[in-house]
Amino acid sequence: MSEQQVALVTGAASGIGLASAEALAASGRLVAIADVNREAGEAAAIRLGGTFFLADLSTRAGCKALTDGVLAKYGRCDILVNNAGIQHVSSIEDFPEDKWDFIISLMLTAPFLLTKYLWSGMKEHAWGRVININSVHGLRASEFKSAYVSAKHGLTGLTKTAALEGGPLGITVNSICPAYVRTPLVDGQIDAQAKTHGIARADVISNIMLKKAAVKRLIEPSEVGDLVTYLCSDSAVCITGSTLTIDCGWTAN
Repeated sequence: MSEQQVALVTGAASGIGLASAEALAASGRLVAIADVNREAGEAAAIRLGGTFFLADLSTRAGCKALTDGVLAKYGRCDILVNNAGIQHVSSIEDFPEDKWDFIISLMLTAPFLLTKYLWSGMKEHAWGRVININSVHGLRASEFKSAYVSAKHGLTGLTKTAALEGGPLGITVNSICPAYVRTPLVDGQIDAQAKTHGIARADVISNIMLKKAAVKRLIEPSEVGDLVTYLCSDSAVCITGSTLTIDCGWTAN
């Protein structure tokens, strides 16, 4: 069994997940990197001295296999960062039903299952950190994102409920709600929004993504990773059940 703290980060081959894994590794944790992108995930794991796990988190079997694999490798998991997610932009009328099922499974059911499967180990050590990478869309809604917004609002509720149960056990549970972060996922959203609205990519960024922001720029993944690491520090022991925004003032409207 590892004596170092072990952090499992999902969707860690790129973007916010990778930045979170990098920050946690720099703070001395062993990182388990889970993703569907084997090539990028393995490269990240080698670079960070961690282990890569190929995982389909849209299924219950995939979630259980991932946690079983991490515990078999390290004997423990102290930190869980639920980050894996996708986006699909469409009106409710045209939204594919199978895409709805996939997004809810990946972005709401999987965080619940991974938390459930790792809970007893955190309870045994009387220490655990669950960090759900949420979104400003866990607090506000936007059109054409019904599944994404629903999943993120559900994640807000899961965070609060788990925090109430985890507090007496030494487990804190929080969610981080960024606005638009410079990631491959957001880059894909720019293309989708441009197509949906019939406008240029630059206009999507300035007129849609940053319209509500007081600070007119995209957020860097490392900024989210730094907050993840802070929430795992001794200074954050009394922060639980919170939805912490990194949104350039987006939700101040």
